[in-house]
Amino acid sequence: MDAAMMVHPGNRTTVYTTSLAIEPLEFTYTGKAAHAAVAPHLGINALDAVILLFNGINALRQQLRPDARIHGIITEGGYTPNIIPERAVARFYVRAKEKKYMLEVKEKVIACAKGAEVATGAKLSYRNFELGFDNLITNKTMVETFKANLKELGYHDISDKEEGVGSTDMGNVSQVVPSIHPHIAIAEEDIAPHSLEFLKAAGSERGKEAAVLAAKALAMTAVDIMTKEELLKKIKEEFKKTVEIS
Repeated sequence: MDAAMMVHPGNRTTVYTTSLAIEPLEFTYTGKAAHAAVAPHLGINALDAVILLFNGINALRQQLRPDARIHGIITEGGYTPNIIPERAVARFYVRAKEKKYMLEVKEKVIACAKGAEVATGAKLSYRNFELGFDNLITNKTMVETFKANLKELGYHDISDKEEGVGSTDMGNVSQVVPSIHPHIAIAEEDIAPHSLEFLKAAGSERGKEAAVLAAKALAMTAVDIMTKEELLKKIKEEFKKTVEIS
C-alpha cells in the first residue's frame, strides 16, 4: 500500500489536520455492601474510590502539558442511598498530542486509581474498554496535492493548518503509510461537530455537495499519486522522515 486518504466533515475546510493519541481506560472498584445507616463500619465504599479517582485526576491536571486531555464518566455507582456501593465503575479517555506523552499521562492516571484503592480499601481492576488510537501524522506533500485539486475544482475557502483535538483511527493508519485526513465544511463555524445541528447539516444539500467535492478531490489526488512517479517518491521520503522523528 502506497498511501491512504479520507475526508471528514467539518465546520470549515482544513487540509492539514492533526489528532490526539488516545487511551480508553475503565476502572472498576469492588468494595463491600452494608447498610449505610445501621452498619456503615462494615462496608467498603466502591463509589468513594471512584470519587477519589476523579479528585486525584483533577489535582493532576495542573501538572500536565496543555495538549493533554482527561475526561471521564461514572457508569456504575450504586443503586440506592441506604446501601454502601460494593461496585463502582468509571471510564476515561486519556489524550495527548504524541503517543509517547499520552502513555506517560496514562501511567499517572493509573497511579491516581491505585491511590484511591489504598485510601478506601476497595479492590481495583482496570482495562482498555476500547482500542486506543495513535496521533495523526499528515503527509504535507499529499495534502498540498489534495489542496491543489480542491482549487482545480473551483473551491478556494481553505484553511492551511488546524491543530486537531479529537482522536481517530486514521492516526494508526498514518503511522504505517503516508496519509491525509482533511476536513470539508458542511456547516457554518458556529455549528459544533457531533451535534444535532451538525447531523442535520450532513443530510443537507450543502452536505451532499461537500461529499461529492471531497470524493472528486480524493480521486484526483489518487490519480496524481499513481501517475506521477516523482510525487510518490517525495511522499514516501517525507513519510520516512516524519515517522522516524515521531
